Amino acid sequence: MAEKRILIVEDEPAIAEVLEYNLAKEGYEVSIDYRGDTALEAIRQNPPDLVILDLMLPGLDGLELTRFLKRDARTSQIPLLMLTAKSEEVDRIVGLELGADDYITKPFSPREVVLRVKAVLRRGTGTEEQQELLEIGDIRLDVAGHRLFLSEDEIPLTATEFRLLRILLERRNRVQTRESLLTDVWRYSEDVDSRTVDTHIRRLRRKLGPEAERIETVVGVGYRLRG
Repeated sequence: MAEKRILIVEDEPAIAEVLEYNLAKEGYEVSIDYRGDTALEAIRQNPPDLVILDLMLPGLDGLELTRFLKRDARTSQIPLLMLTAKSEEVDRIVGLELGADDYITKPFSPREVVLRVKAVLRRGTGTEEQQELLEIGDIRLDVAGHRLFLSEDEIPLTATEFRLLRILLERRNRVQTRESLLTDVWRYSEDVDSRTVDTHIRRLRRKLGPEAERIETVVGVGYRLRG
């Protein structure tokens, strides 16, 4: 299997180099960019398998870079892992709303970053056995083709949104706790901020339009897709 390519976009050389060292030890091909604007051009020219992205960047900040990447069909499916400071909670939520897959709060353990990277990359492998088509109401999820249709309209999804919707469809009418979704969608067993789940559910509901009401909130527990 070819090495996975990771781009680190971080303007603090010490942090970037620690991440590069630890990811390279795991067999990843790693490159670094210190500016948001030059990183955008590099990603468009040669899309990596994953981007680790700081929010505070010269040239183009992390949120703007995320917006550009998610609006471009050539780059919209690239997983994004944000690096944020504890004081950047609002920006972190905005980043998740824009389509980032996950975030890590500074200061962090390099080992934690490696584990998060592995988890994000595993989500898109598609190695598990899959049903070809999942349908309910006007929702039609083409699993093999990785496409969502509402009636006849195709709706773009990020890789994380796709996996989340797929699991909710496969387990329709059964309550899924936030903890189980973090394990099965994000592939985390450790305690992760449940707002990651809530933010992705909110974004998924917006994309489902009139079918959004099928995703029910079970207060204090999690979510259920009614069908």
